[in-house]
Amino acid sequence: MIDRREGLWNAQRMSKTDLEQARQHLLAELERLDRQYGEIDGERRSDGPIDKLTGDAGQDTARVDTDLRQEAEIQTARNEVVAALQRIDDGTYGLDEDTGEPIDPERLEALPTARGNIR
Repeated sequence: MIDRREGLWNAQRMSKTDLEQARQHLLAELERLDRQYGEIDGERRSDGPIDKLTGDAGQDTARVDTDLRQEAEIQTARNEVVAALQRIDDGTYGLDEDTGEPIDPERLEALPTARGNIR
């Protein structure tokens, strides 16, 4: 378990500007994911299941499977973004969840939702 005081120390170590930039980047990513999810969901709903049927059960199943898989991947990514935003609010953003050590800033820049360092 992470000592909350260490998280606050790390939040202070990361400048307010850095934290705000991370927050803005994460919020933009959340908006992008929501838009992408809406497009997939809207496409499926607007055409209706009968209009999308090709007559080939395998092809129809594959299309539905692809849509559902994409939606699940988007939801997983969205959950990670929401969790990262919560870590910013909690003062633990930028700390490895397992060790409590600061996450490499280059890793956070490349993957703002990172929960830990690469071992």
